Amino acid sequence: MVELIQTLADHIDDVNSCSFSDSLLATCSLDKTIRVYSLKDFTEVSFSPLRGHTYAVHCCCFSPNQTVLASCSTDGKTILWNMCNGQILASLKQPSGSPVRVCRFSPSSMYLASGAADGSVVLWNVPLLRIHRSGLVKDGSLVACAYSPGGNIFITGSSCGDLTAWDENMRCLYSDKAHDLGVTCCDFSARPVTDTLRGIECFQMASCGQDNVIRIWLISYGDEKGFDMRCKLTLSGHLAPVLSCALSSDGETVVSGSVDKSVIIQGAVSILLFLDNVIKSRRYVTACALAPSQPLLATGSMDKTVTIWKLGQTSDSPAARVKRKTEFHVESWTEDDVKTWLANESLAEVEQHFSANNIDGKELLGLTKDILLQDLKIESLGLRNKILRKIEDLKSKMKEAPSNIPEEFLCPITCEMMKDPVIASDGYSYERKAIESWIGTKRTSPMTNLTLENLLLTPNRTLKMALNRWLDTRPDEKNYYITSSN
Repeated sequence: MVELIQTLADHIDDVNSCSFSDSLLATCSLDKTIRVYSLKDFTEVSFSPLRGHTYAVHCCCFSPNQTVLASCSTDGKTILWNMCNGQILASLKQPSGSPVRVCRFSPSSMYLASGAADGSVVLWNVPLLRIHRSGLVKDGSLVACAYSPGGNIFITGSSCGDLTAWDENMRCLYSDKAHDLGVTCCDFSARPVTDTLRGIECFQMASCGQDNVIRIWLISYGDEKGFDMRCKLTLSGHLAPVLSCALSSDGETVVSGSVDKSVIIQGAVSILLFLDNVIKSRRYVTACALAPSQPLLATGSMDKTVTIWKLGQTSDSPAARVKRKTEFHVESWTEDDVKTWLANESLAEVEQHFSANNIDGKELLGLTKDILLQDLKIESLGLRNKILRKIEDLKSKMKEAPSNIPEEFLCPITCEMMKDPVIASDGYSYERKAIESWIGTKRTSPMTNLTLENLLLTPNRTLKMALNRWLDTRPDEKNYYITSSN
């Protein structure tokens, strides 16, 4: 379910980029300006628009500490803006003077990467306002960039179609073709996942390109294991080049905008696609961004407008089915998960109180009237009672639902817990009936979209034993599993 909230029509030329902080939305345009809006009522803040570039502004992004906004332009500059008053903090000139197409902060806000049309990438030391390191891709313009949540690597995408991985010292760890005709955008999800094929923790990244598809990658990097990057799945749906993509913090949803004038919201947990919503625009959709702490989506277009959407729950998507089984494992919720829950329960007004006290899932379940009043400083008795009612509802749902199910026990096709896991020739495990149904009509891998070498299915007895051992230690999940199997 997607609800149109606001259409912003202040730019006088194509919108190129959108970026959210917890309280602000920034947009930039070919009209040389950056505009900044409050998320409370979507009115422009007092210091907007920001004027400082002499040519088109291609990208804008907030620092993770949300005090600074960066913007980059055809004028070869990356400008840092103070988000308290809109003043210019620094104007960073690309050494080559080439037009700067993309910029991204590191998770610590210590560094800022800027990529240019000549293929140069500069890593700026933000506190010192000087170059830390620089590099050059072998071919094409740099048009995309994303930092891993861990901060030890960042990925750049080029117009020749390559994705390149760099470490914090600008050493090239990886570079290979990812999209025919060119990469256009890439974006990491904040939450780590387990790569079931290798049994290691990694991060998911979405990339899109001129080949009309979005790809979901699993990326890991460590001193001992080195760098590894593999394509988890390929998502289709657009009929023309995909210009922008954004991956949700939990990695379950990807949003994309295209030359086909549509914005598609779809699941990123399975190759079995579901188009939750297809939003149509009057012109090419050039930008899309997901808010970090609210269920909001911003899309920018060549029709000079920015549209704000409120995202709701889907009815019966694969991601929704998995979510129903895992969302009530509240003890493991992060502070961001709690903030998302508050927004979904129409309690956004107390998010700052919760954030200031670092309330995670375990602490959420232990809240009392006294803690809400004395520690969180929530003065309204009615609001305190509402919060406690919502928490009691959550506890009731926890008793009814099974706790978090390891991803390796879920079939990639059905997103249900497997009962008879088998290994296909692509190396992945599936529920037997699901993969048999799949290969009855297709000869491609559900995970990679590549042609299967053969149609042989081998029972995965190791996974089956691991699943049974896990169920034996969790009576609630075992009862749920038995019930759902009948």
